[in-house]
Amino acid sequence: MKNTKNSLRRRCLKIREGMSPEKVRTCSRAVCDHLSNWPVFQRANTLLGFLAFRNEIGLGQLFEQWPDKRWLIPRILENAAHTPSLTLHPYDPSRLVRHRFGMLEPDPNLPIVDPSDVEMILVPGVAFDRQGGRLGFGGGFYDCLLPRAGSITRVGVTYDELVLDAIPTQPWDCCVDWLATPTGLIKTGHASSTDHS
Repeated sequence: MKNTKNSLRRRCLKIREGMSPEKVRTCSRAVCDHLSNWPVFQRANTLLGFLAFRNEIGLGQLFEQWPDKRWLIPRILENAAHTPSLTLHPYDPSRLVRHRFGMLEPDPNLPIVDPSDVEMILVPGVAFDRQGGRLGFGGGFYDCLLPRAGSITRVGVTYDELVLDAIPTQPWDCCVDWLATPTGLIKTGHASSTDHS
């Protein structure tokens, strides 16, 4: 399965990284508009977002349009055991640092917020499927984080081209309840019947 995932990851990254800057901007605006108009998003006060990297959908419009929400951003925690771990910090655009992988992340001196405080997680990924399966970069960071956040709304943020029929999953892989794409919101097969649109 590892080889299958790696091959799929390479194909999907090639698609994403081949997108033009204009397409990335247009799709990012569309995704942010769909989320802004969604009552579930509007009701959430504490949200975990992410800072776009390598042509990911950008969430900057949401940060600007909803400044009264409590926005959090993850930071990779380096440890001697090489255990995948993320810490959550308040989003402060004036206090971002560059990780050795190349992406921006919060200053480690910012306060750490417990994942149980989060009401909605906007989850990045290389690709997703309609059952809620997620293909990440293979580090296991979100698979470790999501169970610590409890029963909250998990929204995969992606392009329509990267919503696949099926992604191979293993028991420890965490799924999302919704997908936010440029054409709209998709309730996945993982979402419970009590999740509202």
